[in-house]
Amino acid sequence: MELVIFILKSLVLGIVEGITEFLPVSSTGHLVIFQSILGFKGTHPAYVEMYTYVIQLGAILAVVILYWKKISHTLLNFFPKNGSLKGSGLGFWSTVAIACIPGGVFGILLDDLAETYLFSPITVALALFFGGLWMIYAENRYRNNKPQTQVLEVTVRQAFIIGLFQCLAIIPGMSRSASTIIGGWVAGLSTIVATEFSFFLAIPVMIGMSFLKILKVGSLSSLTSPEMISLAVGFIVSFIVALKVIDKFIAYLKKKSMKVFAIYRMIFATIVLVAGYMGIFG
Repeated sequence: MELVIFILKSLVLGIVEGITEFLPVSSTGHLVIFQSILGFKGTHPAYVEMYTYVIQLGAILAVVILYWKKISHTLLNFFPKNGSLKGSGLGFWSTVAIACIPGGVFGILLDDLAETYLFSPITVALALFFGGLWMIYAENRYRNNKPQTQVLEVTVRQAFIIGLFQCLAIIPGMSRSASTIIGGWVAGLSTIVATEFSFFLAIPVMIGMSFLKILKVGSLSSLTSPEMISLAVGFIVSFIVALKVIDKFIAYLKKKSMKVFAIYRMIFATIVLVAGYMGIFG
């Protein structure tokens, strides 16, 4: 019975991850809160944190599947033509690599501090609330005020700006998606292009973070059978759910504002803060 409950908890968390990974509402923040509500724990001290990042790989796999046409185009046209990196796969993935640098540096320096002091429902709720206010300001200030740009033509300067904004995602609850989309707005990208670049940027970032968390545990072989099954369930469920969510999110952004996500963040954060005040999170 305990195994069944443990797997059901993982199924719920997989659904939460699949829905929230690419929406600007912070998947990590939601997982921290729902893990606390469900009492989700493993035998290894670092299991829950590793679980959080590994099931995010399921959502990342959904991006690879849905955007495989563009990814394969960059691979087939990897080498520059006529001496110009513009439009080539090498040029595009170079900008993705540049956008990874700030987050990689600050992530290594600050990851343990964030894990120690910021991974709690209350701090996540505060980040969700104030991040929502920031989203409203940024959308009013920057959205659609610059020319459209193809995602394969993002410049080095734009990529670096997005990378700097991605550093904010070290704070659980800020949202990597929201931070990079806002960074894209500031850099002059349209909403759709900023969002798609955020998707591509998530591929190396989340693979790298998951690898580091597995190293922290030691190895997957150190996990118990229930933990391995739970990991597989969360991964598969997050993949299936994310497949549905990504397409609908892009279709939504083509017609409507992101303010609804900002409002949701603030409402959800308020509920969490009230629950914390009432002692629900212990």
